[in-house]
Amino acid sequence: MNATMKLMALAALAGSGAVAHAAGDAEHGRALYQARCTACHSLDYNGIGPAHHGVYGRAAGKAPGYAYSDALKSLHLTWNDGTLDRWLADPEQVAPGQRMGVNVPDAQERADLIAYLKQAAAAK
Repeated sequence: MNATMKLMALAALAGSGAVAHAAGDAEHGRALYQARCTACHSLDYNGIGPAHHGVYGRAAGKAPGYAYSDALKSLHLTWNDGTLDRWLADPEQVAPGQRMGVNVPDAQERADLIAYLKQAAAAK
């Protein structure tokens, strides 16, 4: 592939909305989850926030037995690397009117949390 073709391919990827993610460290994500998320969330049960086990790959606003805000109930997306990254960075931008008052501004910490949630989804 010549240099022009490489530049065109990179430009196409940049314009496609593809999200670049640093590799996540699931073990560090577990520690972050325990320190930052467990006041409201659990992997296995609904609390102040919905259960996170199986969140990776689940449709937003669909955890069984959880009373979601209208903002989340009407959101039509599936939680994956890109959607979780955007959500953790700024939940209010993803779903105006949602009730989660926490964000994770650091991209590597988001990647680590996502790696942990992905690993937890695969474990059960």
